[in-house]
Parts: sequence; C-alpha cells; structure tokens
Amino acid sequence: MKDRSTTAQSIRAVGRRGPAGIMALVAAATLAAATPAIAAKQQRQVAEAVAPRMAGDPIMAIVSIKSQQVTFYDADGWIVRAPVSTGTTGRETPAGVFAILEKNREHRSSLYDDAWMPHMQRITWNGIALHGGPLPGYAASHGCVRMPFGFAENVFDKTYIGMRVIVSPHDTVPTEFSHPSLFVPKPEAIAAVPGRADKLSAEAEEATRAADEAKKAASAAAKEAASLPTALRKLEQQKTRADAELAFADKMLANAKTDQARAKAEELKQKAATKAADAATQLEAAKAAAQPKRDAVAATKEAAKTAAARKTEAVKAATDAKLAGEPVSVYISRATQKLYVRRNTHKPAPDGGGEVFDTSIEVPVTIRNPEQPIGTHIFTAMAKTGTGLRWSVVTIENGDEARNALDRITIPQDVWDRIGPTALPRSSIVISDEPLSSETNYRTEFVAVLSNEPQGGFITRKPTAPAMVASDDGWDNGFGFFYRDPYVQPANPRRRSQYQYFQPAQPMQRGFW
Repeated sequence: MKDRSTTAQSIRAVGRRGPAGIMALVAAATLAAATPAIAAKQQRQVAEAVAPRMAGDPIMAIVSIKSQQVTFYDADGWIVRAPVSTGTTGRETPAGVFAILEKNREHRSSLYDDAWMPHMQRITWNGIALHGGPLPGYAASHGCVRMPFGFAENVFDKTYIGMRVIVSPHDTVPTEFSHPSLFVPKPEAIAAVPGRADKLSAEAEEATRAADEAKKAASAAAKEAASLPTALRKLEQQKTRADAELAFADKMLANAKTDQARAKAEELKQKAATKAADAATQLEAAKAAAQPKRDAVAATKEAAKTAAARKTEAVKAATDAKLAGEPVSVYISRATQKLYVRRNTHKPAPDGGGEVFDTSIEVPVTIRNPEQPIGTHIFTAMAKTGTGLRWSVVTIENGDEARNALDRITIPQDVWDRIGPTALPRSSIVISDEPLSSETNYRTEFVAVLSNEPQGGFITRKPTAPAMVASDDGWDNGFGFFYRDPYVQPANPRRRSQYQYFQPAQPMQRGFW
C-alpha cells in the first residue's frame, strides 16, 4: 500500500511539472526496459580471449573486417584473439593477403601528424600496419588495424618477419585440407639440407676467391698492356722520322754537283740509314714483345669471365641449398598467369626496413578456364605429420571452391621438384584472381589486395618508390636480390555495406605465451 501511494504521488508530481516531466519519466522507463537488451548485446561483443592450452609459435593472423576482430593461430588452432578497429569509410583497410614486413616498438607515423603507433607491425610499405591504438568499438582508423595496447605489446615479441597476415572482409577460419598438388616433402631431402648447404657454401666461397683472383690478374694484364699503344706509336713515329731523313739524304746525294757535296751527302745518308735501321729493329722488337702481353690480356679476360660464370653458378647453388632450410611461399595469379616464389634470406634490406626475400623463381603457369574466377585461397602447412605436412586453407574470396581452384592449376614439375622435397611447416601456396600488388618487391613476401573490396586506406597513400637493383656481389653467402616491375593493383571505389562493430566487454587476461 505504501508503494502504491508513493507511485501515485510521483505521478502527480510529474503531472504538475508538465510535458517535460512526463517525457523524462518515459525516457527512464524506456532505459530500464532496454537494460536487458543492452546486457545481451554486451555478451555478444568481441572480447579478448586466450585459448585454454599451451600456445605454440604463431603461423598466421586473420583480421575480420566484418567482426572487427583479429585472431592468431598456431599449428593447433587459435591462440589469442582481440577486438580491432579497422579503416573507416573512405579509408578502409584493404582486404587481401599480406605478411609482416617490418616491426617497430615505438613507431611514429610519417603520414598522420607524428601519431603514436606502438608495437607497429607493418604489412605494406605504403603505411598499412597492425599496431596498438584506441578502440572506439567500430571502424575508425585511416586504414591500419588498431589492436588493444596491451594485446599489441604481448603479440609483438612472438611474431616474425614474413608471418602471414590475412585481412578478410568476412569471418573465416583455417580449415584442414589435403590435395595431391600440395607439397609432399621428403625426409631424406630435408635431412640432407644442412650438409649440402655447407658443402655448396664452401664451393661458392672457393669459386668467389678464384673469380676475384682471375679478375685481379685480368686487371693487372690490362694495366700492363695499357702502355703498349703509346710506346709503339712513339717507335713508329721515330721510324717515320728516320725514314724521312734517309729519303732527304738520298735526295741530297742525287742533287750533289761536286765531290765535296757528294761525300757530305753520302755521309748523311749512311747515318740516316743506320738510324732508320735501328728504328725499324726497335719497332719490330717492341711489336714482338707486345704480342704476348696482348695474348695475356685476352687469356686473363676470358679466364675471369669463366671464373665469374662459375662463381654465379656456385653462388646460386649455395643460395638454393641454404634457402631449402626456409619455409617457402608460392603465389599463383590468375590475372598474370604466373607463379612466384618467395623465401626469406634474413638479410637486412640495404635501403632500411625489412629483410631481403629471394625472388629468383617466377615462371608461367597454366590455369584451366582462365577466364573464370578462381577466388583467393591461402593454403598453409601447419605442422609435420608422419607422411609429410598437415595443411589448412583459408578462403577470403570464393570465386571457385578451394579444391577446384587447385585442380585447375598445372604447376611446372621442375619448380615443384626444386622446392617441394624440402618444404617445411609455415610454407604456403596462395591462389588468387588478383595480381601481386605494386607493394610486392624484393623486401616483401606477398602483398595482394582484393580488387572488389574497398581499398580507401590503401589507395590514399603514396605508392612505394621503385627500389634499386642490386647484384649478389654485395651479399655474403651469395644472397642477391633484384626488383621486378610491379603489377599495379586496380582500385575499386565500391563501398562495403556497413557492419555492426562491438566494443570489448572486458579486457583480456595477460600472460599468454
């Protein structure tokens, strides 16, 4: 009875305050009624989480633009996940296939007012990265993937240059997969890698020393022979003058009118003849001595050329042998009808930032029905098995089913024979309709962006400047590199429909890994 009286008094009081009081009461009632719905929504929001098991080394990270979430995976499944904030409308984070190119704990943006981007992990050279940042609960960045500050710090030390980062427009997870076209490594080939690499490395070093010595010998011979033309020209000039003096003496003798003049002319002719004979003798001797020097120049030049070719072959063999101990990544593009191979040399890039990737394999590939979409599928070797490798597939654009996509491709057998027998976990094969982005060069693994998804945050940045070409002469163990002409990624102005983005309900428990 008391509660009813109190309620009646409250209603009369609100009535006395007029419409404003009534509206306030309605708003309060609405808020109270909405509380259960808000609570239910909060439970559906993305939250930081750690898998309830011992975590292994990460193999890939998948960013879902739809769910605003990043998930890291090891060989046995997901390890950690957290909410993110991707690019806002007009500055969208590009969907596609990426890899970590560079890491910096205390990065400051060169594009956006020196903005703080802690624990930055770059995935394109034109400025797209994963880093710690504020998460308002929706897409709000200029194209980067913001992660919770603490989460970004924790994953920073576990990731590595070349680790796969997949940005998907929708939710997707790695699914176990098998197919005859995937690498089937040979244990004996893998076991032989260290010994073969050491042997070929020693041979490459010896070939390099021989090439250097041959080059020096050729240089010395050329230097010694360099003075020959001048010396011979001087002797030829001396002989020409002596011949002219002899001709003048003959003319004087022919024109002599008296015995005294004739005697004087004969004496002059005798001296001129002796001088001309000496000049001719010196010239012939110099020519004879010059010929062996010329022959030496030709011989040492040819020897240096042969030694350089032997060095190139030995260095290439040593490089391949050493790279056989690294995971291999393959990209097959329907757009260019080519197959590309990348393997990390772990050499720092000479122009700063990132590491050098071997790019020596690029060959044509046959794709059945090339006019039909094939999709974008990332096949990853997750772990060793008793018979080879355990694979997974992540599909981010389903132009064709993953299995059908592999069935449509005929890969050159010599390429498979070269890289397949020593394939290791973390090796991958990417099949896509897309060409490689112009962001792909000698210091990246692969960058490929989906052309039918918004690329706002990608296309608003200046493209990476062309890299300089370098040879293997500047790299120990023969790790050379070169820059290929980029395939420009077409932009698509179409905008994605708006998705719901959620704020994390609670912070993640620290201490994973």
